[in-house]
Amino acid sequence: MDLQKLFAERIGGTQFGLTDEIYKFEKIKRAKTAARAARPGVEMLDFGVGEPDQMAPGPIREALKIAVDDPANRGYADNGIRAFKVAAAQYLEKFFGVGGLDPDSEINHSIGSKPALAMLPLCFVNPGEAVLLTVPGYPVLGTHTRYLGGEVVKVPLRAEHGFFPDLQALDPAVLKRTKLFYVNYPNNPTGTAATPEFFDQLIAFAHQHNILVVQDAAYATLIYGRERLSILGRPGGKDCAIELHSMSKSYNMTGWRLGFVAGSAQAVKAFAEVKDNVDSGQFKAIQLAACAGIADIQLSESIREHYRCRLEKLVHILKAAGFAAKMPGGTFYLYVPAPKGGGGRLFKNAEDASQYLIREHSISTVPWDDVGAFLRFGATFESASDADDDRVLAELSCRLAAARLAF
Repeated sequence: MDLQKLFAERIGGTQFGLTDEIYKFEKIKRAKTAARAARPGVEMLDFGVGEPDQMAPGPIREALKIAVDDPANRGYADNGIRAFKVAAAQYLEKFFGVGGLDPDSEINHSIGSKPALAMLPLCFVNPGEAVLLTVPGYPVLGTHTRYLGGEVVKVPLRAEHGFFPDLQALDPAVLKRTKLFYVNYPNNPTGTAATPEFFDQLIAFAHQHNILVVQDAAYATLIYGRERLSILGRPGGKDCAIELHSMSKSYNMTGWRLGFVAGSAQAVKAFAEVKDNVDSGQFKAIQLAACAGIADIQLSESIREHYRCRLEKLVHILKAAGFAAKMPGGTFYLYVPAPKGGGGRLFKNAEDASQYLIREHSISTVPWDDVGAFLRFGATFESASDADDDRVLAELSCRLAAARLAF
């Protein structure tokens, strides 16, 4: 049997697994391995991690311990338990002022945001139709659009536009066959937070072109120096948008895999229809555990404050090293222009700069070369305690000085 001939073209067809192309995160992994081998006694300062460094809050963990022993929670959850939908509605009202959502028709749980983004094209995209996808960004919705024979139109997030999409630059001919517009605010990797004015412009644009906005709000509670904001709370937003929320970043529940979609009842119904044919729901005990914390602003604020303090210290250190760093509007990332050189050599791009920092100085970051050369520093680095943060950051400062970066 020649299994190679059976692979679908969408994943490479007969060439699946045979190419020697190395992707960004694999290059980072290999560089870290090489650095550890070359300097086994040197600590890797990893600022490339994209998930929380702490455990979920105690009340959530305690609620899970109770729920996991309840026989009533052993069965399939299907499209979710009502208690979690109600808690999600309360969360949206308490955190974002979005009241009046019907938990039975306008909210549905998901096994994290990633599967939700994978399923939404199944609800809306036919072959030949298009989706708009901001870049740099999370590619999952675009990947599954291509799997379905759709077209992915990349919408650049440029510094000169404040890392918002330029809606006026989009091709009217493309918009006529566009179904979905994926945005992510607060934004990974840029750290940009949406403004009411931007969401209002996006809502007007969506209504004008009959496009559903998919707003990935995974970092919605990690906001600095401004009010929390939901597109569903803006006039007309619920009619043209579906918003994805996640327990991963707000409550340090990354591996628990729980989130929800909210918005237009028709869109939520379509998602639930597809989801019902893809999975059987997240473990009920996990949903019940989330209910113990999802609407608790104090728990969320403690996590937000952890990252705010780290980000402020990281900004100070990066600026001293020559980076054009400033506090982000949200997320736990700093997105800074990459240095043009270091250690007496010139860098071709951000990836080159990233490899130099890892291999020569054991500093791991994530490079982005989609729209200009940038490095992403995450405030999710590991340390022994809050007090140990200063030691890690002081070591970062010393190593950046030794790197002799040129801007």
